[in-house]
Amino acid sequence: MSVLENFDSWKDFLGDRLHQAQGQGMDQQAVSDLAYEIGGYLANSVDAENDQEAVLRDLWNVADQKEQHAIANMMVKLVRNEGNQA
Repeated sequence: MSVLENFDSWKDFLGDRLHQAQGQGMDQQAVSDLAYEIGGYLANSVDAENDQEAVLRDLWNVADQKEQHAIANMMVKLVRNEGNQA
């Protein structure tokens, strides 16, 4: 089962990656920039596996660059308490 098939699994996966990045010293701006890049990649290159991902993709596609950064930052906030905080 792909982490993309279930939105809760996807949030856990993103949360794990966020905690790893922060544990390795990545600052908030770098996390934000990376989230923006990942959002663009997912919106353009990966098929949505569930309704939540489809909504995020559609929102991303109608947003301007400033709004896309806001979406990326909100996803970081959303998953901040997800995953393992090792």
